[in-house]
Amino acid sequence: MEYRDLYNKNRDPLFKTIKKGEKPQDGMYYVSVAVALENIDGTFLLQKRSLKKGGLWGTIAGHPKSGETSLEGILTEIKEEMGLEVPKEKMKLFKTIQTKDDFVDFYYIKCFVPEEKIKLQLEEVTDYMFASKEQILELIQKQQFHKKHALMMQDCFAYLENNKERM
Repeated sequence: MEYRDLYNKNRDPLFKTIKKGEKPQDGMYYVSVAVALENIDGTFLLQKRSLKKGGLWGTIAGHPKSGETSLEGILTEIKEEMGLEVPKEKMKLFKTIQTKDDFVDFYYIKCFVPEEKIKLQLEEVTDYMFASKEQILELIQKQQFHKKHALMMQDCFAYLENNKERM
């Protein structure tokens, strides 16, 4: 059984945990993570979630386990769901949003993704693809992309456009 750490509205740790799948009490939050993983050719690595997880395309995402930082959590998700290890020092946290239940940290990384190293966690992920910005926007328009992930990818495109000189 996995546990998540709980935080107050200011993201101060409460030193309490909650079981994966449970809702926190009002005023308590857990952390979620997602990443826009851009390959060096300019395409983004997407995953198709299993039917029990909605069956839609999206980014690599999940929740840090109790004791993990947000960054450690997204690195764990990339490893577990896709079988990939990416350079931690290239990860950029570019946005955090607060929802009713969680703080969502959205990361961006651009690195070489060796396709032969991809190993899907089949109980959660059924397929993957490398998609251009245009292909992602088309998936969003056709409602084949997870809604929360669609908003994050649109924010990522804006972030990249505004930070071209830094990339």
